[in-house]
Amino acid sequence: MKKIVILFLFISFFSEAQEYVDILKTGYSYTSNANFEGTNESTDIKSFEAGVTFPIVLNEKYTLITGVNFSTHHLLLSPEFNQTTDLYSTLLKVGVATTYNEKWSSTIILLPKIASDYKNLSGDDFYFGGFAVAKLKKSEHFKYRFGLYASTEAFGLFATPFFGFYYLSPSKRLEIDASLPISADINYRFGKAAVGIDYFGIGRSFNISQETSVPVYIEQSPLEFTSYFQYGILENSILLRAKIGYSSNIYEVYEQGDKLDFRLSAFSFGDDRTQLNPDILGSVFFKVEAIYRIHFKEKESNSEK
Repeated sequence: MKKIVILFLFISFFSEAQEYVDILKTGYSYTSNANFEGTNESTDIKSFEAGVTFPIVLNEKYTLITGVNFSTHHLLLSPEFNQTTDLYSTLLKVGVATTYNEKWSSTIILLPKIASDYKNLSGDDFYFGGFAVAKLKKSEHFKYRFGLYASTEAFGLFATPFFGFYYLSPSKRLEIDASLPISADINYRFGKAAVGIDYFGIGRSFNISQETSVPVYIEQSPLEFTSYFQYGILENSILLRAKIGYSSNIYEVYEQGDKLDFRLSAFSFGDDRTQLNPDILGSVFFKVEAIYRIHFKEKESNSEK
């Protein structure tokens, strides 16, 4: 009985947004021979990411959100550098989700992180961010969301408001999950399989300690567009995805301390920085993902049985 009560509270919170939560998500992507602008040189780009989210229900109104994300990127940042660079990021998620009534809910998450090449770690490698989002449930199939994301970065303060919605068709075949301008996903299911398209784009930075002529940091802000095929196993609790897409491959090198005044979404203010590497041109990339997902309504029915 205790497990059923806890599960009911778990469901009552997350059903305000969608009928599942992704507990674990991993992905690996590969780009071959991305060219440097104005040169005959190129670089492969290899990326790995993993994220864990674990909600802890406190009562019918409040849920504690915890988790951690880790990512790494391996590439040559400039033809003038004598070695490739590994960029690492470890981000903690700590926050609270609040349900006010049947229609309104909110989530506030703090996002401290360490992002650098993880050599000679210092306070310069630490950044602090967070987001707040409000959600309005219009019907059983449609929910609005709007909020603000902000973070300190090596290039300065970055913030972006976002607006989006979640839609699941009555047949549960068509799903749209959008938080623009940060991310969007549209997919259509048929049996255990699904096809979809998605988009992701947000600015990040990494402090670099490897030997260069001057101390530098990296601004990473690629726009990624992919199409994918998804297959679910174990009643769609485990999802496997194969993706192909296009990335703008923005990995810009700047001298440490060379900052802009402020960036709001795609608009930069006081940006007179000098880029130290040639642009990496956009290219096709391949990606595979694995997701462990909990479906609430299915679990609820099984518990009642």
